[in-house]
Amino acid sequence: MDSQLLAANTEAAILDRLIGRERRDLPIEAATYLLAIDFGPEDRQRMNDLAAKAREGSLTSQEAVEVENYRQVSHLLALLQSKARSSLQRAGVRST
Repeated sequence: MDSQLLAANTEAAILDRLIGRERRDLPIEAATYLLAIDFGPEDRQRMNDLAAKAREGSLTSQEAVEVENYRQVSHLLALLQSKARSSLQRAGVRST
């Protein structure tokens, strides 16, 4: 399979197309809700711990999968929040 096609079909790329710019804006309530989503302290601490182990080169294969899971979720959240900010901007609502 073509590597460009594979790159174009990551979870994040598919979601980006699904909620893409040509789609209508999110309702204000939904956009505001999406912007309020964030990782809790336990997840942030786990990401920091995993990052430290990665810098040391001591991640296990299971931890490497965990890092990738956090990376993918972070990217998906960033896409959703970008869509939310754009929707609020077009609606004339200031986002934080």
